[in-house]
Amino acid sequence: MSSTAKDTRATVVPCLRYRDAPKAIEWLCLVFGFEKQLVVPNDDGTIAHAQLSFGNGMVTLGSVSKVENEFGRLTKQPDEIGGMETQSPYLIVSDADSIYQRAKAAGAKIEIKIKDENYGGRGFSCRDMNFTFRLVLKFVLVHGTMRV
Repeated sequence: MSSTAKDTRATVVPCLRYRDAPKAIEWLCLVFGFEKQLVVPNDDGTIAHAQLSFGNGMVTLGSVSKVENEFGRLTKQPDEIGGMETQSPYLIVSDADSIYQRAKAAGAKIEIKIKDENYGGRGFSCRDMNFTFRLVLKFVLVHGTMRV
């Protein structure tokens, strides 16, 4: 493992963009249990950059820019491509059932109801304000099983 990988908290970090990033940050923390590590607001109330931790992982997120920039030209929001996703973050959790209930209570659109998977996991998929998240109780890896 490289020294960069050893010295870095999370080496692969999804970057998510939201039309209402402040609301998304609160929702992700309340419903899924993310913790705010860094939130950098712009003068207009949008979010320039945020880092939310989840266990030993992290996501970064920010507001969709009203002014097209280099990064903005590379991304589309689900409502701009027929509601489809091109990626879906997975969260490995110890109790998918309780998070499923919290997501439903918070008004998340459940895309796939909670169920036991034939590969040994248990999970569901839901949408927050923009993205589909997949939550699983355990996840089978190429070289073994991650148990939570």
